[in-house]
Amino acid sequence: MLLRVMSTPQSQLPVRKKVVSLEMILASYRLFIGEVLQAAHQRQPGYVCFANAHMAVEAMRDPSFAQMVNAATWTTADGVPLVWALRLLYGFRQERITGLDVLPTLLQEAAGHNLSIYFYGSTPEVLERSADFCRLHHPSLVVAGMYAPPFRPLTVDEEADVIERIRSSGASLVFVALGCPKQEKWMATLSNRIPAVLLGVGGALPVTMGVQKRAPRWMQLAGLEWLYRLLQEPRRLFLRYFITNTLFLYYLIKQWIQIRR
Repeated sequence: MLLRVMSTPQSQLPVRKKVVSLEMILASYRLFIGEVLQAAHQRQPGYVCFANAHMAVEAMRDPSFAQMVNAATWTTADGVPLVWALRLLYGFRQERITGLDVLPTLLQEAAGHNLSIYFYGSTPEVLERSADFCRLHHPSLVVAGMYAPPFRPLTVDEEADVIERIRSSGASLVFVALGCPKQEKWMATLSNRIPAVLLGVGGALPVTMGVQKRAPRWMQLAGLEWLYRLLQEPRRLFLRYFITNTLFLYYLIKQWIQIRR
């Protein structure tokens, strides 16, 4: 069922609460989707960061990165540890708003609301799968364009060309899949030059398109998606998860003590 797009007065915009280093919005999933669609209809520049423990720790280490994420139009609690942290610190039962859920929702909504989309990032193979997926599941959806940039910093001319491609495409929603923290930095730097809502979906794109598998539902509800990914790629992720999760817990306990005082 498509959501009814309604404007949200400034006074009713969701409040934000800080977890470790990031300012999370407190809003229902439905309200968030409605706000994104409203901004997309009006071609308002804005961007979405889907935050997890890794992003929070990266932001703690790099204040400039924290500033970029906190300047986002919406920063949502994607990871279960952040949802738990909001409840621990503020007693707020926040719905989890993940890129893995938002991406398919917005593809359906965009098709129903006549909003065109753009895919930026990932690989040519994943983008081709994305085009096939949209043709199969959302035949009325307009994919205004897609581009897999090279795995290196773009030159000034290349960056200007990318911006012009997206602007001239007329896309209202741009799904950015560059991975954290690259995609958040890209969105923060270029958002004000692109009249669309940019969403840092990262690894949600290949999962949605069937290139990779998502954790079973019971693992999602138990906050064990990280374990599912670890079992899939133990060599690459073990050290990162061990260090990141330990640091996140340390920073969270430190913040909890400060609030209690």
